[in-house]
Amino acid sequence: MKIQWNFADGTKSEVEVNEELGEFITASRREEDNLSRKERYHCYSLDAILFEGKEYGDNHTPETEVETAERNKRLYAAMKTLTAVQQRRLLMLADGLSLREIARVEGVDHRAVRESIDSAKKKIKKVF
Repeated sequence: MKIQWNFADGTKSEVEVNEELGEFITASRREEDNLSRKERYHCYSLDAILFEGKEYGDNHTPETEVETAERNKRLYAAMKTLTAVQQRRLLMLADGLSLREIARVEGVDHRAVRESIDSAKKKIKKVF
């Protein structure tokens, strides 16, 4: 079976391949064409942004950026009230580690980690 390749510079080349590989390449090209055609029919107009709301809208406004900056400042100030151990453990917890994993990393009992994190949360709630 001969497969034709079209290059970006406009040249064409034919390559002889076995039947199984030829069928695979043909099916792959057909699937790619179908997906391309499907996406062409499901495009969205930029004018729709004005009428469709949040689906197309950008949530970054000057007000939200100011609110985010203020919240980050308050959170930073709250984190500064914690001890270095509490900060480290909270950051590990935020990274997705469990209490037992944090305890294993630090070589302490998981109850000590839980108490440390609980007291850190209480301190943050007071300040934040």
